Amino acid sequence: MLKYIEETGKHVEITGFRNVNIGEAEEFMEAARRKLPKTAWVQFFDAKLVATWQHLYFAVLNALLAFKNERNISKSVAMETMLYASAQRQIRKAICLMGVKCTVGDIAVVIIGESTKSIATLLSSVSKYVGKETDDAVLEISQEKEEGIREAFGITDAELEAVLEKDSVKEALVDLIIERVALLSTQL
Repeated sequence: MLKYIEETGKHVEITGFRNVNIGEAEEFMEAARRKLPKTAWVQFFDAKLVATWQHLYFAVLNALLAFKNERNISKSVAMETMLYASAQRQIRKAICLMGVKCTVGDIAVVIIGESTKSIATLLSSVSKYVGKETDDAVLEISQEKEEGIREAFGITDAELEAVLEKDSVKEALVDLIIERVALLSTQL
């Protein structure tokens, strides 16, 4: 899903890949980022804790605004996006929670750049590297993902019930995750 973030003048691609063999996570990410231009960033997430594309979109938006307003915690937009997506202030905790693991699994990918052309090129490179076609279905909240997301983000039954009055369980969960993403900026 390609979006333009008007407030920052950047484009963002949010997608996923199913059943990717990560192997050594650090090597995997370094190889995928090697040829990035200085004005583009890519970040990988364990898709098990991604609550739809909106979750990652708001993480990117907050990360870009943190850099624009010089309130960033990390030195890179990619890592700042990880912090916001995980709703964590500490890099180590953010990576442990939402970073890719050394296993075969579903991953979510965020690519941020200046132009749609550069993003398309980077997405093609990532797709070739992982040896898979994109699959946005890994971003959706499934029954299997729901409990893990609730546990990881500390969402209580009471919180869910309070938001549930107007939404479905999945929509309520997305709203609560986005709220946690936004709250991180108030803790800086």
